[in-house]
Amino acid sequence: MRPEDQVIHHAELDGRSIAWSAVGAGPPLVIGGWWSSDLELDWRDAGFRRFVEQFARHRTVIRYDRPGTGRSDRDAAPAGTLDEELAVLEAVVDAAADACAGEPIALFGGSSGGAVASLFSARHPGRVDRLVLYGTYARGADLAPPPARAAMLGVIEQHWGLGSRVLADLFLPGATAEERAEFVEYQRRSASREVALASLRAVYGVDATPHLADVRAPTLVLHRRGDRAIPFALGNDVAARIRDARFVGLEGDDHFPWRGDADSVARETLAFLGAPVEAPSAGPRPGPSGAARLTAREREVLRLVARGDTDAEIAARLLLSPHTVHRHLANIRTKLGVPSRAAAAAWAVRHDLI
Repeated sequence: MRPEDQVIHHAELDGRSIAWSAVGAGPPLVIGGWWSSDLELDWRDAGFRRFVEQFARHRTVIRYDRPGTGRSDRDAAPAGTLDEELAVLEAVVDAAADACAGEPIALFGGSSGGAVASLFSARHPGRVDRLVLYGTYARGADLAPPPARAAMLGVIEQHWGLGSRVLADLFLPGATAEERAEFVEYQRRSASREVALASLRAVYGVDATPHLADVRAPTLVLHRRGDRAIPFALGNDVAARIRDARFVGLEGDDHFPWRGDADSVARETLAFLGAPVEAPSAGPRPGPSGAARLTAREREVLRLVARGDTDAEIAARLLLSPHTVHRHLANIRTKLGVPSRAAAAAWAVRHDLI
Protein backbone atom coordinates (compact mmCIF):
# COMPACT_ATOMS: atom_id res chain seq x y z
CA MET A 1 0.00 0.00 0.00
CA ARG A 2 1.48 3.35 -1.06
CA PRO A 3 0.67 6.78 0.43
CA GLU A 4 -1.07 7.77 -2.80
CA ASP A 5 -3.48 4.83 -2.38
CA GLN A 6 -5.54 6.95 0.03
CA VAL A 7 -8.40 8.78 -1.65
CA ILE A 8 -10.18 11.45 0.39
CA HIS A 9 -13.96 11.71 -0.01
CA HIS A 10 -16.42 14.19 1.48
CA ALA A 11 -19.73 13.72 3.27
CA GLU A 12 -22.21 16.51 3.89
CA LEU A 13 -23.88 17.33 7.19
CA ASP A 14 -25.96 20.48 7.65
CA GLY A 15 -23.96 22.32 5.01
CA ARG A 16 -20.61 21.21 6.41
CA SER A 17 -18.11 19.07 4.51
CA ILE A 18 -16.65 16.11 6.40
CA ALA A 19 -13.53 14.49 4.94
CA TRP A 20 -13.21 10.70 5.10
CA SER A 21 -11.12 7.99 3.47
CA ALA A 22 -11.23 4.22 3.04
CA VAL A 23 -8.23 1.94 2.48
CA GLY A 24 -7.80 -1.82 2.49
CA ALA A 25 -10.31 -4.60 1.94
CA GLY A 26 -12.64 -6.71 4.03
CA PRO A 27 -15.33 -5.93 6.61
CA PRO A 28 -15.44 -2.23 7.61
CA LEU A 29 -13.47 -0.85 10.56
CA VAL A 30 -14.19 2.80 11.38
CA ILE A 31 -11.44 4.68 13.22
CA GLY A 32 -11.98 8.27 14.25
CA GLY A 33 -13.26 10.84 16.65
CA TRP A 34 -9.79 12.19 17.57
CA TRP A 35 -10.08 15.72 18.93
CA SER A 36 -7.75 16.84 16.14
CA SER A 37 -6.65 14.98 13.01
CA ASP A 38 -5.67 15.46 9.37
CA LEU A 39 -6.21 12.59 6.93
CA GLU A 40 -3.42 13.75 4.64
CA LEU A 41 -0.82 14.67 7.25
CA ASP A 42 -1.51 11.50 9.22
CA TRP A 43 -1.10 9.37 6.09
CA ARG A 44 2.33 10.89 5.45
CA ASP A 45 3.48 9.73 8.90
CA ALA A 46 5.22 6.37 8.42
CA GLY A 47 4.38 5.10 11.91
CA PHE A 48 0.73 6.06 11.64
CA ARG A 49 0.43 4.59 8.17
CA ARG A 50 2.06 1.32 9.22
CA PHE A 51 -0.39 1.06 12.12
CA VAL A 52 -3.40 1.54 9.83
CA GLU A 53 -2.00 -0.81 7.19
CA GLN A 54 -1.94 -3.67 9.70
CA PHE A 55 -5.72 -3.37 9.89
CA ALA A 56 -6.14 -2.67 6.18
CA ARG A 57 -4.78 -6.14 5.33
CA HIS A 58 -7.94 -7.59 6.88
CA ARG A 59 -10.45 -4.74 7.00
CA THR A 60 -11.68 -1.76 5.02
CA VAL A 61 -10.39 1.01 7.28
CA ILE A 62 -12.50 4.18 7.27
CA ARG A 63 -11.14 7.34 8.91
CA TYR A 64 -12.47 10.89 9.09
CA ASP A 65 -11.63 14.42 10.23
CA ARG A 66 -14.08 16.16 12.54
CA PRO A 67 -15.59 19.47 11.29
CA GLY A 68 -13.13 22.30 11.77
CA THR A 69 -10.06 20.06 11.54
CA GLY A 70 -7.86 18.49 8.91
CA ARG A 71 -9.39 18.17 5.44
CA SER A 72 -12.94 18.79 6.65
CA ASP A 73 -14.66 22.18 6.49
CA ARG A 74 -12.19 24.41 8.36
CA ASP A 75 -14.73 27.21 8.75
CA ALA A 76 -17.21 24.94 10.53
CA ALA A 77 -17.55 24.93 14.29
CA PRO A 78 -16.46 21.63 15.84
CA ALA A 79 -19.05 19.40 17.45
CA GLY A 80 -19.62 20.59 20.99
CA THR A 81 -21.78 17.77 22.36
CA LEU A 82 -21.81 13.99 22.11
CA ASP A 83 -25.02 14.09 20.08
CA GLU A 84 -23.33 16.42 17.58
CA GLU A 85 -20.31 14.09 17.45
CA LEU A 86 -22.70 11.19 16.84
CA ALA A 87 -24.31 13.01 13.91
CA VAL A 88 -20.85 13.43 12.32
CA LEU A 89 -20.02 9.74 12.72
CA GLU A 90 -23.44 8.74 11.38
CA ALA A 91 -22.91 10.95 8.32
CA VAL A 92 -19.53 9.33 7.62
CA VAL A 93 -20.85 5.78 8.00
CA ASP A 94 -23.81 6.58 5.73
CA ALA A 95 -21.54 8.21 3.12
CA ALA A 96 -19.24 5.17 3.21
CA ALA A 97 -22.12 2.74 2.63
CA ASP A 98 -20.52 1.36 -0.55
CA ALA A 99 -17.23 0.75 1.24
CA CYS A 100 -19.13 -0.97 4.05
CA ALA A 101 -20.97 -3.15 1.48
CA GLY A 102 -23.99 -3.37 3.80
CA GLU A 103 -22.01 -5.19 6.49
CA PRO A 104 -22.06 -4.36 10.21
CA ILE A 105 -19.08 -2.21 11.17
CA ALA A 106 -16.41 -2.53 13.80
CA LEU A 107 -15.54 0.68 15.63
CA PHE A 108 -12.14 1.70 17.03
CA GLY A 109 -12.62 4.65 19.38
CA GLY A 110 -9.34 6.05 20.62
CA SER A 111 -8.85 8.74 23.27
CA SER A 112 -11.70 11.27 23.09
CA GLY A 113 -13.18 9.25 20.21
CA GLY A 114 -14.15 6.49 22.62
CA ALA A 115 -17.24 8.32 23.83
CA VAL A 116 -18.79 8.79 20.38
CA ALA A 117 -17.84 5.25 19.27
CA SER A 118 -19.57 3.78 22.32
CA LEU A 119 -22.59 6.07 21.83
CA PHE A 120 -22.94 4.94 18.19
CA SER A 121 -22.80 1.34 19.38
CA ALA A 122 -25.45 1.98 22.03
CA ARG A 123 -27.78 3.85 19.66
CA HIS A 124 -27.29 1.51 16.67
CA PRO A 125 -26.77 -1.99 18.11
CA GLY A 126 -27.69 -3.68 14.83
CA ARG A 127 -24.99 -1.81 12.90
CA VAL A 128 -21.99 -2.62 15.12
CA ASP A 129 -20.51 -6.09 15.50
CA ARG A 130 -17.38 -5.20 17.52
CA LEU A 131 -16.27 -2.20 19.58
CA VAL A 132 -12.64 -1.45 20.50
CA LEU A 133 -11.92 1.40 22.90
CA TYR A 134 -8.32 2.52 23.35
CA GLY A 135 -6.91 4.95 25.91
CA THR A 136 -10.29 6.46 26.65
CA TYR A 137 -12.44 7.62 29.57
CA ALA A 138 -16.07 7.92 30.66
CA ARG A 139 -16.13 11.48 32.04
CA GLY A 140 -13.96 14.36 30.90
CA ALA A 141 -14.16 15.90 34.36
CA ASP A 142 -12.06 12.97 35.63
CA LEU A 143 -9.11 13.76 33.34
CA ALA A 144 -7.67 16.40 35.69
CA PRO A 145 -8.70 18.58 38.65
CA PRO A 146 -10.66 21.75 37.78
CA PRO A 147 -7.65 24.10 38.21
CA ALA A 148 -5.53 21.97 35.85
CA ARG A 149 -8.29 21.87 33.23
CA ALA A 150 -8.76 25.64 33.47
CA ALA A 151 -5.01 26.21 33.16
CA MET A 152 -4.79 24.02 30.04
CA LEU A 153 -7.68 25.83 28.39
CA GLY A 154 -6.16 29.16 29.36
CA VAL A 155 -2.78 28.46 27.81
CA ILE A 156 -4.38 27.33 24.53
CA GLU A 157 -6.63 30.40 24.45
CA GLN A 158 -3.77 32.80 25.11
CA HIS A 159 -1.05 31.13 23.00
CA TRP A 160 -1.85 28.11 20.78
CA GLY A 161 1.85 27.66 20.03
CA LEU A 162 2.68 27.25 23.71
CA GLY A 163 -0.45 25.18 24.28
CA SER A 164 0.50 22.78 21.49
CA ARG A 165 3.94 22.32 23.09
CA VAL A 166 2.35 21.50 26.46
CA LEU A 167 0.12 18.93 24.75
CA ALA A 168 3.12 17.46 22.94
CA ASP A 169 4.83 16.85 26.28
CA LEU A 170 1.67 15.17 27.57
CA PHE A 171 0.95 13.02 24.50
CA LEU A 172 4.53 12.14 23.53
CA PRO A 173 6.48 11.63 26.78
CA GLY A 174 9.27 9.61 25.16
CA ALA A 175 9.63 11.67 21.98
CA THR A 176 12.78 13.41 20.84
CA ALA A 177 12.93 17.19 20.61
CA GLU A 178 12.55 16.89 16.84
CA GLU A 179 9.46 14.66 17.17
CA ARG A 180 7.90 17.09 19.62
CA ALA A 181 8.56 20.00 17.26
CA GLU A 182 6.96 18.08 14.39
CA PHE A 183 3.91 17.31 16.51
CA VAL A 184 3.57 20.97 17.54
CA GLU A 185 3.58 21.94 13.88
CA TYR A 186 1.10 19.16 13.08
CA GLN A 187 -1.38 20.34 15.72
CA ARG A 188 -1.21 23.94 14.53
CA ARG A 189 -1.75 22.87 10.91
CA SER A 190 -4.62 20.49 11.68
CA ALA A 191 -6.67 22.91 13.81
CA SER A 192 -6.84 26.63 14.57
CA ARG A 193 -6.55 28.03 18.09
CA GLU A 194 -10.31 28.58 18.24
CA VAL A 195 -11.11 25.03 17.12
CA ALA A 196 -8.50 23.51 19.46
CA LEU A 197 -9.95 25.45 22.38
CA ALA A 198 -13.55 24.46 21.58
CA SER A 199 -12.53 20.84 21.04
CA LEU A 200 -10.68 20.59 24.34
CA ARG A 201 -13.65 22.15 26.15
CA ALA A 202 -15.81 19.45 24.58
CA VAL A 203 -13.34 16.77 25.71
CA TYR A 204 -13.57 18.00 29.30
CA GLY A 205 -17.36 18.18 29.05
CA VAL A 206 -17.88 14.60 27.88
CA ASP A 207 -20.03 12.33 30.04
CA ALA A 208 -20.50 8.87 28.52
CA THR A 209 -21.74 7.25 31.73
CA PRO A 210 -25.46 7.38 30.77
CA HIS A 211 -25.00 5.23 27.64
CA LEU A 212 -22.10 2.88 28.41
CA ALA A 213 -24.44 0.41 30.12
CA ASP A 214 -26.48 0.27 26.90
CA VAL A 215 -23.60 -0.99 24.75
CA ARG A 216 -24.40 -4.52 23.59
CA ALA A 217 -21.64 -5.17 21.04
CA PRO A 218 -18.71 -7.32 22.21
CA THR A 219 -16.24 -4.77 23.54
CA LEU A 220 -12.46 -4.70 24.04
CA VAL A 221 -10.93 -1.91 26.14
CA LEU A 222 -7.18 -1.32 25.77
CA HIS A 223 -5.15 1.09 27.89
CA ARG A 224 -1.43 1.69 28.42
CA ARG A 225 -0.42 1.60 32.04
CA GLY A 226 1.79 4.69 31.89
CA ASP A 227 -0.53 6.92 29.83
CA ARG A 228 -0.17 10.42 31.25
CA ALA A 229 -2.85 12.04 29.09
CA ILE A 230 -5.62 9.68 30.20
CA PRO A 231 -4.82 7.74 33.39
CA PHE A 232 -4.93 3.94 33.31
CA ALA A 233 -7.64 3.81 35.98
CA LEU A 234 -10.05 5.66 33.68
CA GLY A 235 -9.78 2.94 31.04
CA ASN A 236 -10.52 0.32 33.68
CA ASP A 237 -13.53 2.37 34.74
CA VAL A 238 -14.88 2.39 31.15
CA ALA A 239 -14.58 -1.39 30.93
CA ALA A 240 -16.41 -1.81 34.23
CA ARG A 241 -19.36 0.21 32.91
CA ILE A 242 -19.85 -1.91 29.75
CA ARG A 243 -21.47 -5.29 30.13
CA ASP A 244 -19.01 -8.17 29.59
CA ALA A 245 -16.29 -5.85 28.26
CA ARG A 246 -12.79 -7.31 28.19
CA PHE A 247 -10.06 -5.05 29.62
CA VAL A 248 -6.40 -5.42 28.59
CA GLY A 249 -3.64 -3.37 30.17
CA LEU A 250 -0.68 -2.67 27.89
CA GLU A 251 2.83 -1.59 28.77
CA GLY A 252 4.11 1.83 27.74
CA ASP A 253 3.39 5.51 28.30
CA ASP A 254 2.63 6.81 24.79
CA HIS A 255 -0.92 8.03 24.44
CA PHE A 256 -1.30 7.53 20.71
CA PRO A 257 -1.72 3.87 19.70
CA TRP A 258 0.59 4.15 16.67
CA ARG A 259 3.53 5.20 18.86
CA GLY A 260 5.57 2.99 21.17
CA ASP A 261 4.64 -0.68 20.97
CA ALA A 262 2.00 -0.15 18.30
CA ASP A 263 2.16 -3.81 17.31
CA SER A 264 0.68 -4.89 20.65
CA VAL A 265 -2.34 -2.63 20.08
CA ALA A 266 -2.77 -4.00 16.56
CA ARG A 267 -2.37 -7.63 17.67
CA GLU A 268 -4.95 -7.35 20.46
CA THR A 269 -7.37 -5.52 18.17
CA LEU A 270 -7.01 -7.90 15.22
CA ALA A 271 -7.36 -10.97 17.42
CA PHE A 272 -10.54 -9.51 18.92
CA LEU A 273 -11.89 -8.77 15.43
CA GLY A 274 -11.26 -12.37 14.42
CA ALA A 275 -8.52 -11.65 11.90
CA PRO A 276 -5.60 -14.07 11.58
CA VAL A 277 -2.62 -12.58 13.37
CA GLU A 278 0.92 -13.65 12.47
CA ALA A 279 4.08 -13.04 14.43
CA PRO A 280 6.02 -10.09 12.96
CA SER A 281 8.77 -12.43 11.73
CA ALA A 282 6.41 -14.84 10.03
CA GLY A 283 6.59 -14.93 6.23
CA PRO A 284 4.16 -16.09 3.58
CA ARG A 285 3.04 -19.69 3.88
CA PRO A 286 1.79 -20.64 0.42
CA GLY A 287 0.93 -24.26 -0.16
CA PRO A 288 -1.65 -26.64 -1.61
CA SER A 289 -3.48 -26.92 1.72
CA GLY A 290 -4.67 -23.31 1.32
CA ALA A 291 -6.85 -24.29 -1.61
CA ALA A 292 -9.01 -26.47 0.62
CA ARG A 293 -10.12 -23.36 2.54
CA LEU A 294 -11.19 -21.40 -0.53
CA THR A 295 -14.89 -21.12 -1.23
CA ALA A 296 -16.21 -21.87 -4.69
CA ARG A 297 -16.60 -18.15 -5.36
CA GLU A 298 -13.05 -17.45 -4.21
CA ARG A 299 -11.71 -20.15 -6.53
CA GLU A 300 -13.64 -18.56 -9.36
CA VAL A 301 -12.22 -15.11 -8.57
CA LEU A 302 -8.70 -16.51 -8.25
CA ARG A 303 -8.91 -18.23 -11.64
CA LEU A 304 -9.88 -14.93 -13.28
CA VAL A 305 -7.10 -13.07 -11.42
CA ALA A 306 -4.58 -15.63 -12.67
CA ARG A 307 -5.97 -15.17 -16.17
CA GLY A 308 -5.09 -11.49 -15.93
CA ASP A 309 -8.56 -9.96 -15.51
CA THR A 310 -8.89 -6.69 -13.58
CA ASP A 311 -11.24 -6.26 -10.61
CA ALA A 312 -13.69 -4.37 -12.85
CA GLU A 313 -13.63 -7.15 -15.47
CA ILE A 314 -14.13 -9.83 -12.82
CA ALA A 315 -16.99 -7.83 -11.27
CA ALA A 316 -18.73 -7.53 -14.65
CA ARG A 317 -18.27 -11.23 -15.44
CA LEU A 318 -19.51 -12.46 -12.05
CA LEU A 319 -22.13 -9.74 -11.53
CA LEU A 320 -20.42 -8.45 -8.39
CA SER A 321 -19.32 -5.01 -7.24
CA PRO A 322 -15.59 -4.18 -7.60
CA HIS A 323 -15.48 -3.75 -3.81
CA THR A 324 -16.78 -7.31 -3.32
CA VAL A 325 -14.17 -8.64 -5.75
CA HIS A 326 -11.47 -6.75 -3.85
CA ARG A 327 -12.72 -8.24 -0.58
CA HIS A 328 -12.70 -11.77 -2.06
CA LEU A 329 -9.11 -11.26 -3.17
CA ALA A 330 -8.10 -10.06 0.30
CA ASN A 331 -9.64 -13.23 1.79
CA ILE A 332 -7.86 -15.37 -0.82
CA ARG A 333 -4.50 -13.82 0.03
CA THR A 334 -5.11 -14.39 3.74
CA LYS A 335 -6.07 -18.04 3.27
CA LEU A 336 -3.17 -18.78 0.95
CA GLY A 337 -0.67 -16.80 3.00
CA VAL A 338 0.56 -14.77 0.02
CA PRO A 339 1.52 -11.08 0.14
CA SER A 340 0.09 -9.73 -3.13
CA ARG A 341 -2.30 -10.15 -6.04
CA ALA A 342 0.57 -11.25 -8.28
CA ALA A 343 1.63 -13.89 -5.74
CA ALA A 344 -1.94 -15.20 -5.59
CA ALA A 345 -2.02 -15.46 -9.40
CA ALA A 346 1.33 -17.28 -9.37
CA TRP A 347 0.01 -19.66 -6.70
CA ALA A 348 -3.00 -20.49 -8.90
CA VAL A 349 -0.73 -21.24 -11.87
CA ARG A 350 1.61 -23.43 -9.82
CA HIS A 351 -1.29 -25.45 -8.45
CA ASP A 352 -3.12 -25.87 -11.76
CA LEU A 353 -6.15 -23.82 -10.75
CA ILE A 354 -6.50 -22.44 -14.28
